[in-house]
Amino acid sequence: MPQQEAVLLLEDGTVCYGKSYGKLGTTSGEICFNTGMTGYQEVFTDPSYYGQVLIMNSVHIGNYGVKDGEVESSSVKIRGLIGRNLEEQFSRKQANGSLDEYMKVNNIVCIEGVDTRALVAHVRVKGAMNCIISSEISDIGQLKAMLAKVPSMAGLELASAVSTEKEYEMGNPASTIRIAVLDYGIKQHILKCMVDRGAYVRVYPAKTTAAMLKAFNPDGYFVSNGPGDPAAMDYAVATLKEILEEKKPLFGICLGHQLLALANDIPTFKMHHGHRGLNHPVKNLLTGNTP
Repeated sequence: MPQQEAVLLLEDGTVCYGKSYGKLGTTSGEICFNTGMTGYQEVFTDPSYYGQVLIMNSVHIGNYGVKDGEVESSSVKIRGLIGRNLEEQFSRKQANGSLDEYMKVNNIVCIEGVDTRALVAHVRVKGAMNCIISSEISDIGQLKAMLAKVPSMAGLELASAVSTEKEYEMGNPASTIRIAVLDYGIKQHILKCMVDRGAYVRVYPAKTTAAMLKAFNPDGYFVSNGPGDPAAMDYAVATLKEILEEKKPLFGICLGHQLLALANDIPTFKMHHGHRGLNHPVKNLLTGNTP
């Protein structure tokens, strides 16, 4: 099927033209990039990307389709997608469908045919900024006016928007390892890794009080990854300060580390640009070694 024209406009005035993919429409958010060659479905459902427009740096995305269960949350969290070649056909027999269908079902506006490697190089030089994608509006002046109204990611509290609404448990309740998890946008695989190692975890909404966490009588506390500006999360910092007084093991990932810094009166600041990639496990099939 012939694709509709699409346009990408960056806050610094850079314009890229390409073809529509996924849902037809207009979307905006902070532009960011990921260098991973596989695992794209897990990336799109990672709550840490909530509110962002994502460049996938690899040349081919979608070539093995999408599959139920290969997700990090219950829905796609990115606001838009930019690719060089976003594939409709896929090679994997186990796949449930194409990436194009998946993006349409999840109402994600995308653009393909963009030189993503040049675009990533541009973002690395110019820094994080907002952008807008449209496959329905071609007037650059109109898009600039719309883009000017998009809020900056700095100062945005987004964790509570992606956190669980009610607490839940995973693992064996009889386990001798009990972990209280503060969900600020946690990836499901993180919880699975804890459970696989014998932990019993209880996951709590973002604004849970320290008293409620302590009532679980955990052996340790985990502070999750998530989106937005940690400096806008005063409620989380206050909770962590209380937890620190308990002198129990406390650990985190990504946003969780930033919140731990703030709870210790160490300020955070926004990086010039994020550099996001993926971990690819390697195994020597002859020796069984996993270096």
